[in-house]
This record gives sequence, structure tokens and C-alpha cells, in this order.
Amino acid sequence: MAKGNISVDSENLFPIIKKWLYSDKDIFLRELVSNGCDAITKFKKISLSGEAEADTDYKITVTVDKENKTLSVSDNGIGMTSDEIDKYINQIAFSGAAEFLDKYKDENDNSSQIIGHFGLGFYSSFMVADKVEIDSLSYLPGSVAAKWTCDGSMEYDLTEGTRTERGTTVTIYISKDSEEFLEEFKIREILRKYCAFLPVEIYFVNSGDRAAENTEDKEEPKPINDTDPLWMKKPSECTDEDYKEFYRNVFLDFNEPLFWIHLNVDYPFNLKGILYFPKINHEFAGIEGQIKLFNNQVFVADNVKEVIPEFLMLLKGVIDCPDLPLNVSRSFLQNDGYVKKISSHITRKVADKLVNLYKNDKDNYEKYWDDINIFVKYGCVRDDKFYDKVKDAIIYKDLDGKYITLSELTDGKEKADIYYISDEKQQSQYINMFKEQGLNAVELPSMMDTHFISYLEMKNPDIKFKRIDSALSDITDDKNKDEEKNNSLIEAFKNEINDASLKIEVQSLKNKKIPAVILLSEQSRRMQEMYKSYGQQFAGMADMFKDEYTLVINSSNDLIERLDTLDDNTKKMVIDHIYDLAKISHSPLESDQMSKFIERSNDLLSRLY
Repeated sequence: MAKGNISVDSENLFPIIKKWLYSDKDIFLRELVSNGCDAITKFKKISLSGEAEADTDYKITVTVDKENKTLSVSDNGIGMTSDEIDKYINQIAFSGAAEFLDKYKDENDNSSQIIGHFGLGFYSSFMVADKVEIDSLSYLPGSVAAKWTCDGSMEYDLTEGTRTERGTTVTIYISKDSEEFLEEFKIREILRKYCAFLPVEIYFVNSGDRAAENTEDKEEPKPINDTDPLWMKKPSECTDEDYKEFYRNVFLDFNEPLFWIHLNVDYPFNLKGILYFPKINHEFAGIEGQIKLFNNQVFVADNVKEVIPEFLMLLKGVIDCPDLPLNVSRSFLQNDGYVKKISSHITRKVADKLVNLYKNDKDNYEKYWDDINIFVKYGCVRDDKFYDKVKDAIIYKDLDGKYITLSELTDGKEKADIYYISDEKQQSQYINMFKEQGLNAVELPSMMDTHFISYLEMKNPDIKFKRIDSALSDITDDKNKDEEKNNSLIEAFKNEINDASLKIEVQSLKNKKIPAVILLSEQSRRMQEMYKSYGQQFAGMADMFKDEYTLVINSSNDLIERLDTLDDNTKKMVIDHIYDLAKISHSPLESDQMSKFIERSNDLLSRLY
């Protein structure tokens, strides 16, 4: 048995940090600006404790000097002494933020959070640098400016600096393979992405434009960020126009959102944000919203599925949770129970919003339904708890364009068949037959509905959904008694159509004008659609479930009753024509079938003369 300490070879550690610490190079600027923000936050805390005189003009300045190939980030925060630089910079992964929070912690103060916690963010600058300099002056009376220089090796110089005002400037000498970070558009893009809502004003300076700064009519510089974003405010402080303007600015979407949810939670965790319901197309496939995750107003990532349930990804919005357990790169979340609690809370708030709209603003809820129903149904299929919360607020549009609930559809019966349509134009003949008999059906036109009704049947085993062209039991009568005549009809159609897979039946429809209709088995059609929706890899499995078509001959129709009075040639043509008409009312004919149909139509018309 032996015990000991694991050793770390610093010569090998630094290249690893430099190359692999972060997934994207541009994160270095987020880290340096965040460090500057932390330095100012620390000074504010010290000022509140009476240890320093408060300031009013806090800012961070990012400067690009393309001629000298440098990029600098300067703040007027707490600053550092040479001893503090030695302690916080020269000791990799020693977090000055963690030590500071421990000293000045105040459980009741959520107004000024420290962003950094790992003591590694500064070293991200070496991903793009040949050399890095720190010039800092501490707030402490009598402090001397300190300058730290390192060329990316494990050696550094720590000397007296030149800074005369409190704060810190980090200067990066950009390496040849990273000169894109000397371009103004690139730096503005990074700042806009990661730092657009930091709580300290950020200014950008291009040293090449300094000549313009000396003109008399120069404009007052403006910060590039919004230090007080909408989600940090109380809902009572925000107007509808505020929410819409924020939506336009952040997501560059000039279609107004349908409605939104403002999250403002202090317990059991700190969570703020706004979730928008955008207008959504009728097919969910390929549609993805954009939910931006922030940590203390610093952008982390888009669409982080550990925090935002997958079905909510159809929404757009921002979530800011300072308590999220991030890994060192602040780019990915550690998957733990705390994150799941946050995810569950967000789901519950969305469900509560939908139910509240249904109960208290039903007119608008019905107007929204065509846009949000795919999101709601997808959420139900993906999350049973979400379904349990919103099931009574799920509505269906019937044949008269009215919205009704599942309970209203079944008249409160525990066991019931519910008819639906998926294509109003294509299924118009069946719709008319239903309406003539005073029957109702609901519109379920999207691919999502195929999954959703299967889910509903699983949750409610005594309820069955049937497409309007899958069964005729409610629109037939009992007049069909002549079995011999029926068998003769079936035989005549079988011989002419010559399709062994086609089932043929004779029934007496209440609508006497229609000679025949096509029915498609609900089960086989649904299985085919399910497999097709999963993509090419399941296309072969879809072929296993052949469409089970049934031709129903209407024995109450005058033409069917007089079929035996026609000569053999005309009878065959009429049978083919009846079959094609039934197919047309169900789905479009293929090109060769349509050509034959038109040719036969002309032939039959000519026989009238």
C-alpha cells in the first residue's frame, strides 16, 4: 500500500490550457470583459462597506489597434497590487472571485453577482496571443501600479507599471494566426453576442478612428450594451411594447410574438427570463426557436437542452440563472438534479400560462391555437407532466370552425369514437356526407397530429380516433339485405378492377348520390405515416404496412342499381369510372391514371348523343 500526492507538470499544463480550455476562440474576449465587470462589481461592494469612496462612472473599454496588432480590455474596477497579481494570476485556477465572495458574502444581496469562479478565464487570452500584458493599479491608498508580462511560456515578468488610475488593462498582442480579432466587425460581433447585456457599460474604440475623435462635431460615445435588460426588471415595470421591442432587437424577428411569459423567481433558485411564443408553421419538423442562456447577464449558449426541455425549443426567449452549475469553460452545463429542478419549473410556468389564457382569455387563446397547437401537442408527447397540466386546455377545431375540448367531443362519455379530417379539400366528399347526417369531426392536419392522437389513445384507452375516410358505420343504413345481388356486384367489380389487394364491400349509404367511396384502414395508414416521419432509415419498414384500401359500393345509388341493364362494354367502363371517381375523392390520381380517366370520360359523354 502506498499514499502520495498526484503531481502536475506545469510545463505540460499551460499548453493544454492554452489550446483546449475553451471550445471557441472568441470566448477569450467574453472572459476578459467579464473579469473587468467582476473587478467593478468588487469595487462597488467594497464601496458599500465603507472601505473605499464610491464612484459613479464605471465602464469597460475594448480597444483595437490594428497597426500595433494589439487588443486591450480596460476597466476602472478594484485593480490589483503586484502581490495580488502574483497570487491570482500566477497561480493557475486560484479563483480570486471565490476568495472575494467568501470575504464579502451577503446572502441578502442578489444585486451584484460575481461572474467568474474558476480562476481560468484570463488564460483564454493566450489562445490568440503571442504575448499578454496586465497593467493594474489597486484602489488601496499608496498603491503602486504593477505590470505583468508573459509570452505564453511558464515564465513571466512582474515590474512596476504605468497605469495612473484605479483599475486594470489587459493588452493582448495578437498572434499571426488570429489576426481576425483585429477587425472591428469581428470584435463588435463577439461583444454583441456575449456581452450585450452585461451590467457595466462597455465602450468600443478603434484606434484607427482616433483622428475623427479630434473633430469639433464628434458624437458622444455610446455604450454597446444594455446594462438593464428587460428580463432583469419586474413584470409590473414592463409594457407590451417593451416586450415586443426587446423581441425584435434580440431575435431580429419583426413578426410580433403571440404572447410571452416573464419568469422572475427568487426561491428556491434565482431565475429570470422571458419566453416568447412566436408564430409557428403548421409543420414542426425543422422548426427550432432560439432560447439564449445567460449567467449573470453573460451569454453562455443558445438552446441548452439540459435547462430548457426539448419541446420548449420551439419558443424564443432568454433565461438568466446565476446559480447554474457550469463547467470551467462556462459553455456546457453539468447535468445534475439542480438543473432538472430548473427545467421542471420552466415547464410548469409555461403550462400555467397556457391554462390561465384558456380560462381567462379564451377568445385570444383560440386565435393563438393554430400557431401554438403543434408546440402544445409536441410538449404533451414528450412530457407526461406537461400533458397532465394542460390536457383540459387542449382544444380542437370542428367542421363548423368552432373550438371544443375532448370532453365536449365525447359528450362526457368515457368510451367514444372521434372522427377527424387531415385535408379539408381532399376529404370534402366525406365531410359533406358527415354534415348531411348531422355528424361532426375535428381538424388534425399536421404530421404531429399522427403522433398526438396515438398518445391520446394511450392515455385514454376507451377513446379511438378515426379519420373520416376510414369507416362509414355512422353514415350507412340497414337497407342492404339482398346478399345475392351484393355478391354479384362485388364479383363484377373484382373482375374489372383486377386488384387482389383491394377489398370490396357493398353497403347502403344514406347519401344516395354517391356510387362508391374508398376507405383506408386507420391502423395501416397511421403506421405508414409514423414510419415516414422518422426519415429515410425507416422507409423500408413503412413498406411492411401496406395501405389497406376498401372500395364501398353504395347499393342505394341509382347508377349501381341499374348497372346490370347496361351492355357489357359500357358496364365495364362505368365500373372503372366509378372506381376512379372514388379514388379521386380520396387522393389525386397518378398521371397515367388521370389520362385514362379523361379519355374514358370523353368516351362516356359521346355515348349520350
